[in-house]
Amino acid sequence: MVKRVGISVKEVEHIAWLAKIELSEEEKRVFTEQINMILEYFKVIDEVQTGDVKPTFNVQDLANIFREDSAKPSLHRDESLKNAPRKEKGYVKAPKII
Repeated sequence: MVKRVGISVKEVEHIAWLAKIELSEEEKRVFTEQINMILEYFKVIDEVQTGDVKPTFNVQDLANIFREDSAKPSLHRDESLKNAPRKEKGYVKAPKII
């Protein structure tokens, strides 16, 4: 089975339409060439022999790096609101979103 590598200008137009961007004819041509060059590099990667390489799920050999969960006293309300740009009745006031 022969794999088709590369995309057409029509496919670049479709991608641009999905992304809701307008491209000139020149930009479509340039992007088509650039994407096809990138896809050619994937051919090189496909040629790398990886049959003897074990799958790597974690690059570093670490196990449970989480800290212990322990209760600590929290900040007093005045201390936590000290740097809030807007406050109201002891709370941070955020903009109204509809």
